[in-house]
Amino acid sequence: MANLTSAHEVLSIGRLGVDIYPHQSGVGLEDVSTFGKYLGGSAANVSVAAARHGRNSALLSRVGNDPLGKYLLRKLDRLGVDNQYVGTDPTYKTPLTLCEIFPPDDFPLYFYREPKAPDMCIESSDVNLDDVREADILWFTLTGLSEEPSRGAHREILNTRARRSHTIVDLDYRDMFWNTKQEATEQAQWALDHATVAVGNKEECEVAVGETDPVRAGKALLDRGVKLAIVKQGPKGVLGMTEDETVEVPAIWVDVVNGLGAGDAFGGALCHGLLSGWPLEQILRFANAAGSVVSGRLECSTAMPTTEEVDAALAQKV
Repeated sequence: MANLTSAHEVLSIGRLGVDIYPHQSGVGLEDVSTFGKYLGGSAANVSVAAARHGRNSALLSRVGNDPLGKYLLRKLDRLGVDNQYVGTDPTYKTPLTLCEIFPPDDFPLYFYREPKAPDMCIESSDVNLDDVREADILWFTLTGLSEEPSRGAHREILNTRARRSHTIVDLDYRDMFWNTKQEATEQAQWALDHATVAVGNKEECEVAVGETDPVRAGKALLDRGVKLAIVKQGPKGVLGMTEDETVEVPAIWVDVVNGLGAGDAFGGALCHGLLSGWPLEQILRFANAAGSVVSGRLECSTAMPTTEEVDAALAQKV
């Protein structure tokens, strides 16, 4: 295991599974002949992205008691993520996610998580609660609140965290994980009451606070008590808002190969920028560039850029 310690710079909670991505783009899965196998899951990808920037990163999740679970544990370790809080579930198999690739903006996902994914079975006892309190950043996703026992674990963990600075909620709404949209809204509002930073796209902001206009959405998120609201706008860039400033930065245009990992690269870079104490505009430009780098690559976790690669992407746009 990497970086065994009682506290971390970045502690992420949430999805972990195997991504099966086609080597052919522009065709449906029924016509794909070869695939690649990668570590995946949004929280896992963020933990890897933060580690690529040299951050002491850990993940709280679970895998199945199967060969793919062993693969994920080894891959986390090789990618520099502390896997001491990744348990092996005795009941459920490691989940798979397949995608189709139709650049520049169509990447259908197919989740194989039935009847239940191990990462939805985490318990608060799976993690050292001192680490929860002391981690410089706690990153969690709305999906983690979609079912029990993960929902209860998140509630205990976030109550323990007591809204310490840099408690980040990724609004990460995917309708297939919820019984109703209203249920997701209720859980999102609870999450916002326990977070200091909120990150989401316009659709996710609509679920959380009923707004799609970026400025109104940012203000509504701040009204819930977060200190920093970030609204991702796709090709229109990203908006960041605090009580004292509003910053909007444009997107960086790239030849998109696979857009699925861009948001997670953004998240890991956001963590790095916050820990570095950068101004908001610098953070957003850096995170935007990190997302653009990954958009030009096939895979997600192993495509996460280093700080030097992000700096190079920014330098090319000057």
